Amino acid sequence: QVQLVESGGGLVQAGGSLRLSCAASGSIDRINAMGWYRQAPGKQRELVAQITRGGSTYYADSVKGRFTISRDNAKNAVYLQMNSLKPEDTANYHCNIVPPTLRAAWGQGTQVTVSS
Repeated sequence: QVQLVESGGGLVQAGGSLRLSCAASGSIDRINAMGWYRQAPGKQRELVAQITRGGSTYYADSVKGRFTISRDNAKNAVYLQMNSLKPEDTANYHCNIVPPTLRAAWGQGTQVTVSS
């Protein structure tokens, strides 16, 4: 099972930027779609961005134009560049396979807090 470790979160003012990183313990080269999910207190986990092996991307409407997902298969890593952050982006962010399977375990996530 692939272990995933997220990092790069923090406290930022509205309008600021953060870059999240996800390091996988094993190869992600054969995994078609990797994504970033987020979960805010009292809300369901939602997929905010995904990227396929071929580089095709998907973004939730709420982050389109502000977030950019990328992956580096050679480094077994997935990234999320977040610009123009809003208070409603506050959540715990996780990376995982899309859709999630037993092939990868959920990590602790990385907390993003955006102040107004």
